Amino acid sequence: MYLSIATTHQPATDLGYLLNKHPERLHELALTYGKALIFYPEASNDRCEAALVLDVDPIGLVRGNGQGDGLLDQYVNDRPYAASSFLSVALNKAFRTAMNGVSSARQALAESAIPLEAVVTPLPLRGGEAVLRQLFEPLGWQVELAPIAGPQGDAMSRYVRLTLRGIARLSALLNHLYVLIPVMDDAKHYWVGDEEIDKLLKRGEGWLDAHPAKELIVRRYLRHRGVLARAALARLAPETQDETAEPEARSLTEDKLEAPIQLNDLRMTAVIEALRTTGAKTIADLGCGEGRLLQLLVRERWVERLIGLDPAAGELERAAKRLKLGFPGGPPEGRVTLLHGSLTYRDARWAEADAAVLVEVIEHLDPDRLPMLERVVFGAARPRAVIVTTPNADYNALFPSLPAGQFRHRDHRFEWSRAEFADWAQRICATFNYQAAFSGIGHHDESHGAPTQMAVFTR
Repeated sequence: MYLSIATTHQPATDLGYLLNKHPERLHELALTYGKALIFYPEASNDRCEAALVLDVDPIGLVRGNGQGDGLLDQYVNDRPYAASSFLSVALNKAFRTAMNGVSSARQALAESAIPLEAVVTPLPLRGGEAVLRQLFEPLGWQVELAPIAGPQGDAMSRYVRLTLRGIARLSALLNHLYVLIPVMDDAKHYWVGDEEIDKLLKRGEGWLDAHPAKELIVRRYLRHRGVLARAALARLAPETQDETAEPEARSLTEDKLEAPIQLNDLRMTAVIEALRTTGAKTIADLGCGEGRLLQLLVRERWVERLIGLDPAAGELERAAKRLKLGFPGGPPEGRVTLLHGSLTYRDARWAEADAAVLVEVIEHLDPDRLPMLERVVFGAARPRAVIVTTPNADYNALFPSLPAGQFRHRDHRFEWSRAEFADWAQRICATFNYQAAFSGIGHHDESHGAPTQMAVFTR
């Protein structure tokens, strides 16, 4: 089995510093089930590629108490050549420092997103192409598959050559591969216990908690051991505690501040009018919450299809009840779709939308995660129109009950002034080739502007 990692970041040979493996040497690692070789098929300033080749000893597997349903199964299987948990173990042993995001010689580069390409072959398609894409595409990877013919040239072989391309930290790529290769194989070669939960959570830190296929990943990684899977999911839950808390508790401060000026009603009206002018027929409400905007849009005859996305399952349940999905009086089947997912991972399920809306959403993201949302919404999905509303921090001085320097909502990670919002929007336009029109929502104060600021991005 074979894994290669390449970059065109220049000088590309810095990949050797990141992996802690010199490009001019052949590196060999002894493993309990065989050996691993690390070498560089290409090492130039323009492109550098490191390869990890695994040589699994099938006899050694059996001698080493290999798992199988019977004697024949122990000797006749795809363990010696198909990418599996063997490859993940070798990956961790060969590149552990890089997986931890550490480089003594190039730490700044280790913390930077660079162009990366990874090839894994042969990779089992247990669950099919759809499952594979479901695992990697939400993480921002461009997925390319090349079928590997079977023994008699059968084009329907269940093995493929997987190529991933994207811009990310090398540590992110290595951790994604470490977790998801055995998930795709769905058959770990060793006994799984409580310590595997710790490994999963360590290597899944920062991405697994918000992955749309989180439950599938956890279940497969832990070999379908229900007790372990439930324990792992329970430990992941605190990461999304703010998202799943009762909306009444989360929004109490903001609602109390804004209720006297009916700002939420004004905001919804302004967004709907802006959407109307774009001519959009399919609209994605990203961070739809309990479906207030969707409920208003479903009444508009010019809207053909609505998609609501939110990371909190509880909010989606409330949205379904609000919209009466599946009940008499609700919208026709297929007109409204609610999706559980994260805004920071590419998701093809809503990419067909003509327009995307983020109403009071971006300020709930940590600033270091905002670039991921930008790449997903403006770079990958690229709807014809994107509407963003966010609080105007300049206006906060006019709320008599809001202490100076305090945000309107306890879950806000930032609140931008009008100048800061304009700077961000202009950078989006320059990077992703959009144009932005700005407006305020609510009462306009000569010095402080309006309480909500809105940008309508079009291309």
